[in-house]
Amino acid sequence: MQGLYLVTGAAGFVGEHLVRHLHSRGVAVRAMVRRTSQAAALEPYAEVVVADITQPDTLPQAMAGVSGIYHVAALFRQAGVPDAAFYDVNVAGVQNVFEAAITAGVPRIVHCSTNGVHSHIKDPPANESAPFNPGDLYQLSKIEGENIAMSYFGSGQIGGVVLRPTMIYGPGDTRTLKLFRMIARKNFFYVGNGLALTHWVDVRDLAEAFLLAMQADTINAEAFLIGGDRYMTLKDTVQEISRQLNVPEPSLHLPTGPVMALAHATEWICKPFGIEPPLFPRRVSFFLKNRAFDISKARTELGFAPKQDFSGEVADIIKDYFERGYLTLS
Repeated sequence: MQGLYLVTGAAGFVGEHLVRHLHSRGVAVRAMVRRTSQAAALEPYAEVVVADITQPDTLPQAMAGVSGIYHVAALFRQAGVPDAAFYDVNVAGVQNVFEAAITAGVPRIVHCSTNGVHSHIKDPPANESAPFNPGDLYQLSKIEGENIAMSYFGSGQIGGVVLRPTMIYGPGDTRTLKLFRMIARKNFFYVGNGLALTHWVDVRDLAEAFLLAMQADTINAEAFLIGGDRYMTLKDTVQEISRQLNVPEPSLHLPTGPVMALAHATEWICKPFGIEPPLFPRRVSFFLKNRAFDISKARTELGFAPKQDFSGEVADIIKDYFERGYLTLS
C-alpha cells in the first residue's frame, strides 16, 4: 500500500502487533502513543507521535498526511477507573478521531470494536447481524463507539469498516497469561461444567485482517467478525493447553451460583477503594458465556483466513511465554 498509515493505541498488545505487521509488509506506519516513554519499543518499525484521543487538539499533528487510520485505541476493563473514563475513551474518543480525520482529509478508517457487543450467544454461532447484548459498561461503550463510526461511514464523509475481533490472544499477551499459569501450576478450576464455547483469534491473524480491511476500499459501512478457524468448548481449550504443558487436565468444578454470589460480594467491597477484586462477576462469566461466531463474511468479502489451527497458536504462545520468563513448570 502506498502512503502513510496511522495506528492509534500503538503501545497496546494489538496495536504493537499491528505496527510490526504493517512494517513487515512494507507499509509506512505512524504509531500514536500517549506517553513518550512508550515510543522506544515502536521506533524501529514506525514514526512515533505522541497524542491522545481524549484531547482533540493533539490529533491534527498525528493525522496530517496519512492515507488511512487504524483506530485501535480503547479503554479495556480495569480496576480503579471511573465509569466516565469508558465514555471519554470509547465513545467521545471515537468521535474525536473521526472529526479530526475528516478535517485532515483522511479517506478511510478501520475501526476496532469487539465481539463483546454481542456478549453471550444464545444460539451459536452468531454472525454480524446478531443483536447487540452488552453485559457491562465496557461492552456498552464499545457499542456506542461502533455506532458513531458507522454513522460517519454512512454519512459519506469518510470511508471505512468495523472489525469485531473474537477473544484475542497470541505471543506476548499478558491477559491470557493467568489462564496458562494456572494450568501450568495445576491450580486451574472450572466454574460450572466447562462447556461454554470459546472463540479465539490469534493477534497476528487480526493484524492481517486490519490490513485486508484497509485494502478493501470498495467496502464501506460494514462490520466483520474476525476469529480463529473454529470455536470450541472451554474444556477443549484447557485440554489442549494442559497437553502441551504436559500437566494433568484440571478436574475440579465449582458450582456456579455460590461462586457468582461471592464474586458480586467481593466486587461490591473492593470497588469503592479502587482495588481490583480477586474475583468478580466478569471473570466468572468467562466460564459461562458462549462466544462462538461465524466468520464467513470476513472470509468471503475480505479474503481473511487464519494462518494455523488452535494447537499451533497455543504452541507459539507457550514458547513465547517460556522465552520471556513468564511461565515456568514446577
